[in-house]
Amino acid sequence: MRHRVKGKKLNRSTPHRKATLRALSSALIKEHRIETTIAKAKALRTFIEPLITTAKVDNTHNRRKVFSSLQDKYAVSELFETVGPASADRPGGYTRVLKLGFRLGDSAEMAVIELVDFNDVQPEKRSTKKRRTRRAGRSNKPTSATAEENEVQEAVPESKVDVKEEPASPAEEKNDITETVSSLEKEVTVDESKKETVGSAKDQVEKSAEDKETSGETDSDGTKKKEG
Repeated sequence: MRHRVKGKKLNRSTPHRKATLRALSSALIKEHRIETTIAKAKALRTFIEPLITTAKVDNTHNRRKVFSSLQDKYAVSELFETVGPASADRPGGYTRVLKLGFRLGDSAEMAVIELVDFNDVQPEKRSTKKRRTRRAGRSNKPTSATAEENEVQEAVPESKVDVKEEPASPAEEKNDITETVSSLEKEVTVDESKKETVGSAKDQVEKSAEDKETSGETDSDGTKKKEG
C-alpha cells in the first residue's frame, strides 16, 4: 500500500522522474506557459510552487536551495529576478492547469500549465468612440414630412382596380379638329403664284383623265385593253 506517498511516479524511475520535473520547471520559468500531459502538469505543480515561494526572498541560501532542485543557473536567476517579485503578493496558487483534449498519436490527455501572474487575460475594453458612417452629415432618422407621407400611404392603400379612360364626346372631337385646322391655316401661307401653278396642274390632270375615259383605250386603273 502507498500510504502517505506523495506525488505520481509517471511510470519512471526516481532519477528519470526528477530529471523530467527539472526540465519542465526550467521551461515553465523561462516561457511562463508550456503544453504537456495532464499527469505531468499536476506533478509539476507540486514541484515548482514551493520553489516560487522560496524565490520571494532573494538571498544566497534560498538561491542554493533552488539550484539544488533545478540544476540550471539561468532558470534560477530568472526565477529570483522575474517570477519571485511578480508573485510576492500571491499566497500560493502560482500556476494554472487547463485541459486541451486528447493527443492524436496515443490519445494522451493534454493540458496547458501556466504562471497565473504572467498569463492573466484582460477583458476587452469597449471603444467609446462612435462609428462614423460614410454619409457624413446625413442622419438615418426620417424627417417629419416623409414620416407623415408614409403614414398616409399606409392608411390609404392603393386600389388594384384599373380605371378605364372614358371616350371623348363627339362635340369635344369636333372642337379639337377645328382647332387643329385653324392652327394649320395660320402656319401655312401659300403665295398666289404657287396657287395658280397648282390649279393649272390640277386642270391638266383632270382633262387627260377625261380624254382617256372617252377614248376607251385604257381601263379605270390606267392599263391598256387587250385587242380581240
